[in-house]
Amino acid sequence: MTKAGPNRILSRAQRESSTLTTLCAGCYNVLKRTAFHATHTLTPQQAINTFNEEQFTGGVEVLHFLEVLRDRIGFDAVEKAVKAPLNGLQVGAYYGCLLLRPSDEMSLDDPNRPSIMEDLLARLGCTPIDYPARTQCCGSYLSVNSAEPSEALARDIVQSARKSGAKVLAVSCPLCKYNLEIGLNTADSIPIIYFTQLLGLALGVDPQQLQLGEDQLQRIREAQKIEAM
Repeated sequence: MTKAGPNRILSRAQRESSTLTTLCAGCYNVLKRTAFHATHTLTPQQAINTFNEEQFTGGVEVLHFLEVLRDRIGFDAVEKAVKAPLNGLQVGAYYGCLLLRPSDEMSLDDPNRPSIMEDLLARLGCTPIDYPARTQCCGSYLSVNSAEPSEALARDIVQSARKSGAKVLAVSCPLCKYNLEIGLNTADSIPIIYFTQLLGLALGVDPQQLQLGEDQLQRIREAQKIEAM
């Protein structure tokens, strides 16, 4: 009954709205796939509903906040709201696997050549950096049992971004952020920052409210100055 929890969440969300929005890539993957399966696998769904003592058979649209910005608010409107553009900041968007796969169930973007995060970053004034490892898995929950597999994967991803010119990596998932930061506290590492923090900076939100540390801010500002030279 691994689907009992997300089904319960969706059932209770349905009482309030037909749409559920999430920020975390992992939560988005689990909830969206659960909603998808609820409308396509009726017999297992009946067993889950019996176990939960709640009825859910689909009908909730699960959105990632990136979709809300793109499809409900519109990137044009986001750009108009920018007060402190992050001009020149070279940012690599890290998708990982949970935002995009399996593609027939997630349908967020092209699983091989996604652009939704780069399109947003460009509207914030950033310079999006394309790099080979942006859709590679960071190890996900492997780090719960052992850090070593995730450390190796994280190094490959960060090095791929750095070699392509990225000064910052933008992520949407707390677990991805954790994995990418494992063992990378060295002079040649780069800040791993939520895309929402970059959005907040561009909108003029106080960095302290965004939980951005002084070191992260300094490195962001330095990267902007280097690009402007």
